Amino acid sequence: MLHFILPTHGFHCLKLKNISQIEQAASLARPEFFRLGFALLFIILIIFFAGMQISGVAGGFMLIAAAVIGGYMAMNIGANDVANNVGPAVGSRALTLSGAIIIAAIFEASGALIAGGDVVSTIKQGIIDPGAIGDADTFIWLMMAALLAGAIWLNIATSLGAPVSTTHSIVGGVLGAGIVAGGVGIANWDKMGMIAASWVISPVLGGVIAAAFLYLIKRSITYKTDMMAAAKRMVPILVSLMAWAFATYLVLKGLKKIWKVDFPTALVIGAAVAAVIYVIVSPLIRRAANRLSNDKISVNRLFSTPLIFAAALLSFAHGANDVANAVGPLAAINDAILQGSVINKATIPLWVMLVGAGGIVVGLALYGPKLIRTVGSEITELDQMRAFSIAMAAAITVIIASQLGLPVSSTHIAVGAVFGVGFLREFLKSSYARMIDEIKSQHDGKDEPQIEEFLLQFQKASLDEKSIMLRQLKGHSAKAELSKKERKALKKLYRTELVKRSALLKIVAAWIITVPASGLMAAMLYFTFKGMMLP
Repeated sequence: MLHFILPTHGFHCLKLKNISQIEQAASLARPEFFRLGFALLFIILIIFFAGMQISGVAGGFMLIAAAVIGGYMAMNIGANDVANNVGPAVGSRALTLSGAIIIAAIFEASGALIAGGDVVSTIKQGIIDPGAIGDADTFIWLMMAALLAGAIWLNIATSLGAPVSTTHSIVGGVLGAGIVAGGVGIANWDKMGMIAASWVISPVLGGVIAAAFLYLIKRSITYKTDMMAAAKRMVPILVSLMAWAFATYLVLKGLKKIWKVDFPTALVIGAAVAAVIYVIVSPLIRRAANRLSNDKISVNRLFSTPLIFAAALLSFAHGANDVANAVGPLAAINDAILQGSVINKATIPLWVMLVGAGGIVVGLALYGPKLIRTVGSEITELDQMRAFSIAMAAAITVIIASQLGLPVSSTHIAVGAVFGVGFLREFLKSSYARMIDEIKSQHDGKDEPQIEEFLLQFQKASLDEKSIMLRQLKGHSAKAELSKKERKALKKLYRTELVKRSALLKIVAAWIITVPASGLMAAMLYFTFKGMMLP
């Protein structure tokens, strides 16, 4: 009897274990099925919505297909690109993930619908000559191939956790499909050269400006003995500078399609806004600082509210500008179907803009958290001061680049700024480690308590006081305790801890292959469409 009971018991245990594993796997897959189902529901709504617009329109079913692809592209923009605007605020804990998604959704949609404009260029960045395209049907399938390729590439990049430029995705798609439709001569290679240059210009500018602002904050506030007194002086000035930069940025970029303003006027408007903000925030900052302790954590708290406003304003400007990546080709297809010809400028019907705005919000809510975490916490650790510096870099870099006529990517700027503050932290940590080594070397042979007391005083000292303490030690120089090999190992440890090299390599690789990847996919899709649909 015992012979039969034991195997049965083992069998039941194994069976229960397998059931438990199956239930666990099912619970993990459930959110993914929910997201996929909701995305499919949105696509179905687009089909019905677009179907209401095609009554009596020849080729109306092509317009429905284009609307579906445009909605798919908009969802991928929301999933990938919006993370740049709110990721640093989430990573620094100025905003919760849910709060960031709500704010971004409201302001992205508002930017698209209020300031997205009534007209859009049919060929993004003027990279191909629409006059070289033979007929409206060829143009329609070219744009559909470009839009679908750009969307697929964004989808792949999002699944890999790589923030890439949506503009470059659609540019690559238009270029690839355009070349197979009209030959190599159809491309504007000067424009493509400028876009390729932006792969370097955007992240470098963003990184340098973000690092400069972070260093300014450190020198003027956190390196001072009385941080709160310094914060009372500097934080209102820094917030006013942010107001100046963002007001100028919004007037020049976010509102450019409904209100044309030249650069000097935009600067004056920004300065007026900054003056008002300074008057408002100065007493608020003073009252808040009086209730806080004299440490970096307290200084960080003073930047939380400005970061929330920055995330909202960046989202508004992004919605106003980058929704064109989804609705531009769709509007061009709509005009080509209605007018039967290829044109350089296409009007944007309200239903087309609603597809773009709705897609961005749906994509952000369903798939945005992954990229928000990547930008906010998986590259380098962010606090509010670092996130503030990144937001400043995002606005100022776009302003500088637009006045110099340089093509820049908001994605590349934001991610470059994140790396910029990370590399500055590495440099400062390594420099501080060398200072500690020097102090220990100057005290070589002394008692350990005396060394620890001096290090404690050194840690509490301001930057100027640290410099004086180091100069005082140089008259008693002795051989350093750490070898050159040990110092290199320490420097490598700091570098590994503060900036993830694997994230850097993955993101840079994704940036480099964005245009070729989307271009190759668009060329293949165009050949497929041509074989199925074109004579």
